[in-house]
Amino acid sequence: MIDTAVQVVLLLVMPPLLLGVITKTKAAIAGRVGAPLLQPYHDIIKLLRKGSVLSRTTTWVFLAGPAVTCAAVLLAGLLVPMGGQPAPIRFAGDLILFAYLLALGRFFTTIAALDTGSSFEGMGAAREVTFACLAEPALFFGLLALARLTEGLSLSAFFGPGVASAWVDAAPSMVLVLAGLFIVLLAENSRIPFDDPNTHLELTMIHEVMVLDHGGPALGTVLYGAAVKLFVLSSLVARLAVPMETGQPLLRWPVFIASVLMVAVVIGLVESTMARLRLLHVPNLLVGACLLTGFGFILLLGSPR
Repeated sequence: MIDTAVQVVLLLVMPPLLLGVITKTKAAIAGRVGAPLLQPYHDIIKLLRKGSVLSRTTTWVFLAGPAVTCAAVLLAGLLVPMGGQPAPIRFAGDLILFAYLLALGRFFTTIAALDTGSSFEGMGAAREVTFACLAEPALFFGLLALARLTEGLSLSAFFGPGVASAWVDAAPSMVLVLAGLFIVLLAENSRIPFDDPNTHLELTMIHEVMVLDHGGPALGTVLYGAAVKLFVLSSLVARLAVPMETGQPLLRWPVFIASVLMVAVVIGLVESTMARLRLLHVPNLLVGACLLTGFGFILLLGSPR
């Protein structure tokens, strides 16, 4: 019960901190002070206190988009084992529910963008679903490889105590899966090199262009939901990269928090050393992620289990 309570608290409270860590990392590399570490919290709270201005062309879908997306990613977070402990919600085949909860959030984000009737937001929605078609196979291939290694059918088995032994038994496959899932992490959260969350150029935006008409509490919910999604996927990558088993409950959660923050630092390093790719080159990188996780799975097919 204590581990479940800690995971729920971290899932609700910690996500905006990752955005602050990424911003601070990028500022440090550029030689700047940057915004305060807790600035994302202030931004979300400020937006939640504001009023909303709604277009007369929008329907209930426009407001349902941020709410359903945020609820979907929070529920997906409850399926993810954190701190090396089983997830609060777990069952055989929950990886399918996890993937489609993320897809449900994406669906409502895109239809909320289309509900405005804006051609710019429609363009961003088209790009979002197109790239998602390439990111989802990479995610599934990676999970299939982990299923082969751990002989389990749930995320709690994939990212449980068997992760450390998987590195010993099949390190090459684990490296490929880790690299592929990190690329999926960047793509799903619209980070560089796929998208620049700080730009407001409609012709180059993907995710940001879909929420241009949101404001006040709706925009605050969008930002919070995006932070939760980043936290959930970072937790998976962190668990693969740092499969440490402390054996002590008091050290379990500090190690998990430190590993997730390290993933945020790595994202900041990537965004500081790379430029945003041209849209024509984005599918190539996503296909590369599919190949990485796919080859990681193929390498395991001939190995005895």
